[in-house]
Amino acid sequence: MAESTVTRAWYPKGSCPKVKSYPGHKSVAYSGFVIPETGELFVTKPDWFNYETTITCIREFLTSHPVEDGKHLYIVMDNAPWHKKAKRLINEDEQYADIKKTATIISLPPYSPDFNPIEQVWRVTRREKTHNRFWETLEKLVGVLDDWFSTFQKPNAKLAALCSFS
Repeated sequence: MAESTVTRAWYPKGSCPKVKSYPGHKSVAYSGFVIPETGELFVTKPDWFNYETTITCIREFLTSHPVEDGKHLYIVMDNAPWHKKAKRLINEDEQYADIKKTATIISLPPYSPDFNPIEQVWRVTRREKTHNRFWETLEKLVGVLDDWFSTFQKPNAKLAALCSFS
């Protein structure tokens, strides 16, 4: 279980450094929300990404972070097909009125992940925790990621600086 990134490093001339990996591809899915002003992170682990799990993740986030009266939340999402369908259903279907009442989903222009605050979290996670590293089991990788994400569950300066719009 490793994800490789081409990078620069010092190695003896003529050597060919390698990152161990098992054949095949196992993975774990994380869905996340970051509050740019505070850096507070909320992650869930859906079994799969589809519009249903997207809506479930949004509801879990709104339950754990209730919106104050008179306030409205804006959720930035990319154009993944499951995000588009979730947005359409939330806007059109009455069974999602609870979400629509407190939150508006903003879709990013195509190919503009740098505008999405959560993408900064995924980028720093890959850089600091997953790329060019090897885990013997998926469970060890999940443990590392869960520990990493738990450090940002409270307001923190690192993600606030990384994800803010200013």
